Amino acid sequence: MPLHEPQQPFTWHLREHMAAAGMFKTTDLVEPLREAGVHLSREQVYRLVTSPPARLNMEVLAALCQILHCTPNDLIHVNTARSGLHETRRTGTSNSGASVGELRPIPARLRRPPSE
Repeated sequence: MPLHEPQQPFTWHLREHMAAAGMFKTTDLVEPLREAGVHLSREQVYRLVTSPPARLNMEVLAALCQILHCTPNDLIHVNTARSGLHETRRTGTSNSGASVGELRPIPARLRRPPSE
């Protein structure tokens, strides 16, 4: 019986954008990153390109977007169809049934103490 790998919460499209920019080897990205002020080894760039990163430095993401002329949304696609991700939880003592999006703020009444 094959084991099913849990679905990643996002899809990483760096390799596709590199190919569209004419970069077909992971080492093609090392020098442009260095010129953008991001110093990564060849091994780090290889891991960044070939597998979805667990964590990503914002400077690296900004440099990738600058080099590939894209946005973070182009590089990262969030997979929303995960089971158990959108469980409804209620907190507090209110049983009104209204969700957070339906609640409206109540204007505050400020009262100053009488001045003497």
